[in-house]
Amino acid sequence: MASVTLVWFRHDLRLDDNPALVSAAARGAVVPVFIWAPEEETPWEPGAASRWWLHHSLQKLAASLEKMGTPLVIRRGPSLDTLRALAREFAATHVVWNRRYEPAVIRRDTVIKKSLADDGLVAESFNGSLLFEPVHVATKEGKPYQVFTPFWRSLLAREEPAEPVTVPRKILAAGVTGKAGKRPLSIDSLGLLPAIDWSGTMQATWTPGEEGARQRLKTFLARGIAGYGTERDRPDHEGTSSLSAHLHFGEISPRRVWHAVRESLGGTAAARITGSPEVFLRELGWREFANHLLYHFPHTTDAPLRADYARFPWANDPVGLRAWQRGRTGYPIVDAGMRQLWATGWMHNRVRMIVASFLVKDLRVSWLEGARWFWDTLVDADLAANTLGWQWAAGCGADAAPYFRIFNPTSQAEKFDPDQAYVKQWAGLGRDYPEPIVDHAEARKLALEALKVVSAGKK
Repeated sequence: MASVTLVWFRHDLRLDDNPALVSAAARGAVVPVFIWAPEEETPWEPGAASRWWLHHSLQKLAASLEKMGTPLVIRRGPSLDTLRALAREFAATHVVWNRRYEPAVIRRDTVIKKSLADDGLVAESFNGSLLFEPVHVATKEGKPYQVFTPFWRSLLAREEPAEPVTVPRKILAAGVTGKAGKRPLSIDSLGLLPAIDWSGTMQATWTPGEEGARQRLKTFLARGIAGYGTERDRPDHEGTSSLSAHLHFGEISPRRVWHAVRESLGGTAAARITGSPEVFLRELGWREFANHLLYHFPHTTDAPLRADYARFPWANDPVGLRAWQRGRTGYPIVDAGMRQLWATGWMHNRVRMIVASFLVKDLRVSWLEGARWFWDTLVDADLAANTLGWQWAAGCGADAAPYFRIFNPTSQAEKFDPDQAYVKQWAGLGRDYPEPIVDHAEARKLALEALKVVSAGKK
């Protein structure tokens, strides 16, 4: 009798280059499982936009598995209790999954692996979401990196990331043993979609799922990567890959993207790639760096990496925060970005930097307020990237822009949206356009004054 393995899907909602799935399929019968247990990720459980994407991605994964001859088993948590129950249901001998690196998830998975082993099950985890494990990348002194450039050089000096593994040719389904099986849950029953449907523009913008990810990459390699070095900074152009949400949910692996870029250049070694393709690969490097930092400095989700910034005198400005969230600051590039975010669940990266600088410097509102808002509204809300980005903007993280580097939203718009196409699309410039809620020059002076509290060590 073939052994039965539970494959616990999480942020790896794909069949291609899925090490856990490949391992299970090679061993015997497979039970694909998704467990909805957001409370186990508190205080950073998935936000509203992420849940919308997850709903549609799960539907696509379930359809792909059905074509392979096995259903996706949907359950609600707790995760450990559910895995134990499923192991009994299907007489499973193994439980496998691909690793995640969020602090709460690491703690949970550590407990689960030990508990399942104590039950006599074989529990294994695999690297399915990064090019290299965070624990395997270190400085010469054996310490974690805190600056990107040497981290990136270290990655390029290594052997190429492992080649992606292909979809198993066959997946053997397992049947329920005995009468312990529960009534199947549907994806709809998880309640991931909003009660009041605000997702119209998101649905028109995105195609969640493995096939959508594959098409995004194909289009980008054919039309976008050659000009990526300059076009990526133009929010009025379609110059980015838009793969971030697909990567976050594991609908495509970074190894698949990395090697696809190399293959598009005739198999050139990554260390010898130059120009726009190198700039794009470096963005995959930033994704690795973000996870490296989160793994080694898990407290940074809620506290600054640079401890002296805990003294920073952030302003209590609920009115300003609300105006920023609604895209009503009176600065068109800021407002356009925030309205694009609300409508599509995504914002151009250059504009993310501008709106973040405005919040933490022009308004002096804590970076945590921005991180929480992005977390709820971004379809690509990724804890590692979100933490890195906001601490970068606030000057309190690793390899951060210094706090005194304050973006001028007007000059940034003139440089990166010279024809105002982006702000006209998302913010409009009609007669009723709001006046600026702060004077940038005066706000800059106040921000620099506040910075002195950090440098002087005074309250």
